[in-house]
Amino acid sequence: MRVIYLDNAASTWPKPPEVKEKMADAIENFAANPGRGGHALAMKASKAVFRTRVELSRLFGIQNPNDLFFYLNATQALNQAIKGLLQEGDHVITSSIEHNSVRRPLEYMARTKKIEITYVEPRGDQLYYAEDFEKAIRPNTRLLAVSHASNLTGVILPIAELGEIAKRHQALLLVDASQTAGVLPIHVEEMQIDMLAFPGHKGLYGPQGTGGLYVHPSIDLEPLIHGGTGSQSEAVDQPTTRPDRYESGTVNTAGLAGLQAGVSFVLAKGVDQIHAHEWKLTKKTIEGLGQIPGVEVYGPGAEVERVGVISFNIEGVDASEASFILDQQYGIATRAGYHCTPLGHQTAGTEQRGAVRVSYGVFNTEQDVEALLNAVREIASAFQSS
Repeated sequence: MRVIYLDNAASTWPKPPEVKEKMADAIENFAANPGRGGHALAMKASKAVFRTRVELSRLFGIQNPNDLFFYLNATQALNQAIKGLLQEGDHVITSSIEHNSVRRPLEYMARTKKIEITYVEPRGDQLYYAEDFEKAIRPNTRLLAVSHASNLTGVILPIAELGEIAKRHQALLLVDASQTAGVLPIHVEEMQIDMLAFPGHKGLYGPQGTGGLYVHPSIDLEPLIHGGTGSQSEAVDQPTTRPDRYESGTVNTAGLAGLQAGVSFVLAKGVDQIHAHEWKLTKKTIEGLGQIPGVEVYGPGAEVERVGVISFNIEGVDASEASFILDQQYGIATRAGYHCTPLGHQTAGTEQRGAVRVSYGVFNTEQDVEALLNAVREIASAFQSS
């Protein structure tokens, strides 16, 4: 049975073939330690890592590639941004749809550093408005930390407007681009984003174990991890130069070579074209699910553009059971449960049951949508008649 993969919000699959080729080339031909030696292979590894910084800088509008630091995923990047910046007495504004990768570090800082957190709720149309974030501003507001798009409903937040608000009130803007990097246009200068966290394994089509954090040159974070950097080794303290200050230990050279291929694939394809394709499939899915009796879709309707993420439930069917049936009987890979966003489920009213989530990538087709709709239709009919 052919697998129809609809879990791209967790990790995109399949990957472009050049990702595998770049990784294999790195392992076979220059798997030395980048930045740890002056010999030819170490220099070749360093150049491969730097090329990935340059390619990502092109994608995100970053002026200096050395202001971009590599981590294993967006979660590590977000922890570095949040824990490296906030101090006792700071106030943070975030949204009610945040992934635990934002919420848990913030709540940890609230317990340990006595920071204050305000969670902004959506309006009745289930959308978020910049003025509601501005109303939450206080004299001690240090940071706006928000997801660019929800990993539960796909709703998109007004990042550029939030960037203007942050600047107007001398606060900083941290964006979690886990669902939008490679899918929506992001330009850190034009959108006034001070820090941008992103994974490599989702919309950038790179391998797992890659991700990063952009930090504006005016911001100095306390490093989350201290250790070897290959530079200023004689010093007791962590280096001050970027990116070394924030990249202790050996980076994932082969993975970053693969990420460079993934980013090049995205740039060649075009972010606007990728989003248009995913939105076409998403809209078709929302409209189709809405016509199936007993199916409830969460988030705004098909008239509101979102990223390629849709969550739903089938009346009388546990979300995990529905996802299991889709996988075992129809060969359709989805995700069920709480998707690491209990806040999002509270906002959607699904905190007691979770939801089935489907999410699209560049390799999905309209035939995949039809297969999903037919399967959900059959499952809903079977449980309603039983």
